Amino acid sequence: MNLFFDTRLAKNYKSQSQKIRVMSEHWVDKQIFCPNCGNLDIDKYENNKPVADFFCSNCKEDYELKSKKETIGAKINDGAYRTMLERLMGGHNPNFFLLNYNIHNYQVLDFFVIPKHFFVPEIIEKRKPLSQTARRAGWVGCNILLKSIPQTGKIFFVKDKIVKPKNKVLIQWERTLFLREEKVIDAKGWLLDVMVCIEKLGSKKFSLDEIYAFKDELSKKHPNNHHIKDKIRQQLQVLRDKGYLKFFKRGHYQVV
Repeated sequence: MNLFFDTRLAKNYKSQSQKIRVMSEHWVDKQIFCPNCGNLDIDKYENNKPVADFFCSNCKEDYELKSKKETIGAKINDGAYRTMLERLMGGHNPNFFLLNYNIHNYQVLDFFVIPKHFFVPEIIEKRKPLSQTARRAGWVGCNILLKSIPQTGKIFFVKDKIVKPKNKVLIQWERTLFLREEKVIDAKGWLLDVMVCIEKLGSKKFSLDEIYAFKDELSKKHPNNHHIKDKIRQQLQVLRDKGYLKFFKRGHYQVV
């Protein structure tokens, strides 16, 4: 995999943002395979497509590309807040490609995909409306809160300039496809919250008591649920049934 943008493509553009858009989209089109089916042919939609930037001609998965120089950060800007929520609730949101690059030599530093089944309303942050003097006065955008997405939902093709094996990318993608089976947004949110808590423990093996330590944190996120421990156990059971976790002794779990 070539990790450098083709800078020749930028010669006809004056705006830096236009240059980056053209070079980054060309890089994805030429270098990236579909993480859902492994198809090498990721196709670019026509410019200004409202839903996404790329699609797989084989499995029809959609992908939206976001690029940033040097580092991605804890959040990333996206489009209209209302539109994003409508897509989420309707199950029409795309998967997200995120790319960060070195501004000096246009080398790709990191490139990863967030599958669309990791998106719930809680990770969409509403931005302030644009001022009345702005060209789109009153328009309300949104941010995607990357810190609220489990690490297992960030599948790297390239990390710290190191290319990951294709089979590893495909395995990581397949590992969490069970989340697509959950059509109820609140139920999916619970699963993701528990997955985040497991990751915070910093170990693949953990006990039920260790997860119970997040009871207060989860109570704040779900104030209408008055049986938090029961709900935690329920989510652990689902994650075990889906092959994400396994029991290795009573009251103890292991991430597979």
